Amino acid sequence: MASDTVTLGMPALGADRDLLLAAPRGYCAGVDRAVITVEKALDLYGAPVYVRKQIVHNKHVVQTLERRGAVFVEELDEVPGGATVVFSAHGVSPAVHDQAEERGLKTIDATCPLVTKVHHEARRFDREGYQILLIGHAGHEEVEGTAGEAPEVITLVETVADVEGLSFPDDTKLSWLSQTTLSVDETMAIVDALREKFPQLEDPPSDDICYATQNRQLAVKEISEGADLMIVVGSANSSNSVRLVEVALEAGAKASYRVDDVTEIREEWLEGVDKVGVTSGASVPEDLVEGVLAFLNERGFPTATAVHTAEESLIFALPPELRRDLRAAGQPA
Repeated sequence: MASDTVTLGMPALGADRDLLLAAPRGYCAGVDRAVITVEKALDLYGAPVYVRKQIVHNKHVVQTLERRGAVFVEELDEVPGGATVVFSAHGVSPAVHDQAEERGLKTIDATCPLVTKVHHEARRFDREGYQILLIGHAGHEEVEGTAGEAPEVITLVETVADVEGLSFPDDTKLSWLSQTTLSVDETMAIVDALREKFPQLEDPPSDDICYATQNRQLAVKEISEGADLMIVVGSANSSNSVRLVEVALEAGAKASYRVDDVTEIREEWLEGVDKVGVTSGASVPEDLVEGVLAFLNERGFPTATAVHTAEESLIFALPPELRRDLRAAGQPA
């Protein structure tokens, strides 16, 4: 696989065909932490270890963990009393924590720390008497978890069009928060519309869209301009992967498709195509990307040139309850 590096902003070198590989791509720190959490829990406690919802939104990751003994459930009433259950990287509401305690479940909270930050912000705004406008997608686990922190004061806003239907008294204290995996540009368009309608709107103390989501979108923008085709590796329920397809088209790619793996690529997508970009969502193992690159190499595309737009070095510690048990067992935490 890859790769020479080109300087940001420079065109990729190549005779007739170009294959550009976005960097960064794939696993973010929160996903890496969540997957390792389930793996170490299986090693430490033995199978089965239950996981509420998909630990991350990637079907291949879920299937791999299932083969090791993880059991994925939709709700806690599917978990036997006293069993070990891991909460996914997307976070859960306080009601879910309460239910787990009532049922005597041993819980390990693998919520991404950047999602936890948004939960903290929701609780703080609630304590300070704000109405909170939560930008996100209805039904997404992260949105449900965040909304559950302050359900009486949170209003979901999905699109700019939703802003027109909002109404609050002039003296209402208003703030906004967002799902961490949204399109940066779309989110800021909604924020601009909210601010125009509600001048008193207050920002969160820091940007809610996670660093990895932003970095992957910036990388896609860089390699999409002039691309005949952008291939995004990621599952259909992965919000950040779906957004990457949209970002690629907005940035100038002539076509952009999301695939779970190489088997979903259609030969007709490559007809008349000379410049291809490849990236992957934040919950995608690198071997799935390597499969796509090999497929393209076999069809006459050169070795991929990696286009670096950011360096990522962030690492999150494992959940404290798991670290405690690992240390007690004499294992590295």
